Amino acid sequence: MEDDGAATGQTKKRTFRKFTFRGVDLEALFDLSSEQLMELVHARARRKFSRGLKRKPLALIKKLRKARKEASEHEKPATVKTHLRNMIIVPEMIGSMIGVYNGKHFIQVEVKPEMLGHYLGEFAVSYKPVKHGRPGIGATHSSRFIPLK
Repeated sequence: MEDDGAATGQTKKRTFRKFTFRGVDLEALFDLSSEQLMELVHARARRKFSRGLKRKPLALIKKLRKARKEASEHEKPATVKTHLRNMIIVPEMIGSMIGVYNGKHFIQVEVKPEMLGHYLGEFAVSYKPVKHGRPGIGATHSSRFIPLK
């Protein structure tokens, strides 16, 4: 009897899985106090928050607030550049555009809810992954006997 709707041409509406962070839904995460958020994150992040947010991370959050306020309703905010690779992503940062420095360039990162509790540096790789190819000269003992010219 459930196929009657499909037979008449009605399309079933897709339902998307609601995001939850350790059992707390996204809307509730924005309302949490810093102490309640501390209980949800891992031990290293709890320790960092318990020792207090310093001046630079607070300045980054302030810049992110300003960029979000200046952006229009359905538009991504301007990118805020930072060197703070050790900054832990908190709910207030979700939806922001952050340029994370990898030692050479600023890698643009859009903060998504799945990134909560991770470090900014995890999303801007600071090295070039190895592409394994043919071994070079001096890689093996037998390559000593190969003439260079």
